[in-house]
Amino acid sequence: LTAITQLVHHGMLYVPIGYTFGAGMFEMEKVKGGSPYGAGTYAGDGSRQPSELELEQAFHQGKYIAGIAKKLKAAA
Repeated sequence: LTAITQLVHHGMLYVPIGYTFGAGMFEMEKVKGGSPYGAGTYAGDGSRQPSELELEQAFHQGKYIAGIAKKLKAAA
């Protein structure tokens, strides 16, 4: 998040996903990254790979932001 403040300061639009990922945001059975600010993963020493749920959240974030960009372009 620290990089976001610098980029927004220079005019970048930042669209967090909020709670649009649904029930996947509240999964508590396994360790997982991600938050309402965006997708993420816990890497540690590099031995852990992103889980299927983390990858699904990242895909959701990409689709969500692409949808916002499409709306912005249509309005221009």
